[in-house]
Amino acid sequence: MNTELAPRMARTSRRPSVRLKWIGFWKKLKKDSFCYLYLAPFLLCFTLFIVIPVVMAATLGFTSYDGFGRLRFIGLDNYIAMFTQDVIFLTKAIPNTFLFALLVGPGGYMLSFAFAWLIHQLPLRIRDYYTLAFYAPSMAGGIALSVVWIAAFSGDRVGYLNNFLLGMGWIESPVIWLQNPKYLLTIMIIVSLWTSFSVGFLSMLAGLQTVNGELYEAGRIDGITNRLQEVFYITIPSMKPQMLFSAVMSIVGTLKAGSISTQLTGMPITPSYSGHLIINHIDDYAFIRFELGYASAVSVMLLIFSYFAMRFAYRLFGSKEEL
Repeated sequence: MNTELAPRMARTSRRPSVRLKWIGFWKKLKKDSFCYLYLAPFLLCFTLFIVIPVVMAATLGFTSYDGFGRLRFIGLDNYIAMFTQDVIFLTKAIPNTFLFALLVGPGGYMLSFAFAWLIHQLPLRIRDYYTLAFYAPSMAGGIALSVVWIAAFSGDRVGYLNNFLLGMGWIESPVIWLQNPKYLLTIMIIVSLWTSFSVGFLSMLAGLQTVNGELYEAGRIDGITNRLQEVFYITIPSMKPQMLFSAVMSIVGTLKAGSISTQLTGMPITPSYSGHLIINHIDDYAFIRFELGYASAVSVMLLIFSYFAMRFAYRLFGSKEEL
């Protein structure tokens, strides 16, 4: 008899505690309602433009849908096909994306910190001019690509690079740089590094200005003898929030970079898929083939890759509470 009553007593004992938690939650919500009122616009926009699209993409990933007919649930078929049948995804999109991300992500990140640190050493009266010079390419975006880099890598004799190489006698005929699969990904990496001085660069520059100068004096007393030691032992630990923000922005900017290949070549699909990244694969299936279900599945995989990259960044620069 006691064994039969025990589960019932346990359930009845849990019910008041759950009820009390809900009552406490609503009391706290009512108490802080004024604060939530100010948060409401952001929460509404976040739900409309972030949460709902992610949920829709995750749902469409399990369907076959062309944007016009009816949704047809197919389970995991899209994900199975992605890793067993999609040769372009496995042999072009994934390798190109990881090579591009490994070189542009950490490379652009280190360049941003290096130049931010160098600019911070300049006198205050000229610091803003150098900051604007480095930040301007990221603001120009596609305009800078078309005006500067397409002209530089033009495949005729008047292209800047061809003109220089022909004048030096290093090549005998013009090279079609942007249409050659051998060079396209390298050019994409160079151009992306040039445009990598964006918001993360400004964040690092702002973080350098918040480092307490007395820490450097204390470091010299404790045995720090050169500027490189100051950077590793004082500067970077003192600006971890800015370093983390810049790392997150670098990851997001690198993994979503796909338009650069289409802007350079002028084609939605690059020659021999040489500049084909995961984001280009999504655009290919979504806007050219109209296979929205499969495109959603690929976008979910990109979201998963981004998540693990973010976790790695938090491991490096996040506090213990954020891990």
